[in-house]
Amino acid sequence: MSASMIRRGLELFSEKDGEKHKQKQKKSSGNKQRLHRQTVKSKTTVKDKHIKSAVDPLKSALPLSDEYRKRQKKNHLSSNLEYFLAAANKTQTKHTGKIIQQHSGRRACHQPDLPVTKPEEKSVFTEQEFQKFQQEYFSKL
Repeated sequence: MSASMIRRGLELFSEKDGEKHKQKQKKSSGNKQRLHRQTVKSKTTVKDKHIKSAVDPLKSALPLSDEYRKRQKKNHLSSNLEYFLAAANKTQTKHTGKIIQQHSGRRACHQPDLPVTKPEEKSVFTEQEFQKFQQEYFSKL
């Protein structure tokens, strides 16, 4: 026989019919559950806070006009305008171009296409010929 079985047997015979031992086991295990339930119940919840604030005697002592003013919606126009006007200051395009270029990939397929510069159109006629044409054309009118 193992030592644990001998200990259990001696405990059973030392008590009356082993009933006390069973009661101790039930009591200790139930006590743990009860303690756990109590700790869960003792924690304050948001609902409890709302109830306490509604019942709070200091709040009920305030006049109704103060309560009304507190609950009125506030106008946030000025703060919103300040925010958007501050955000309106945009960075210069040359700075943004540098940032985009720095963060673009290194592979050739990730490089942006370079802008194509169109060659300036050269006129067939010179300035002197245009002036001569103007004088001839407008002098007839």
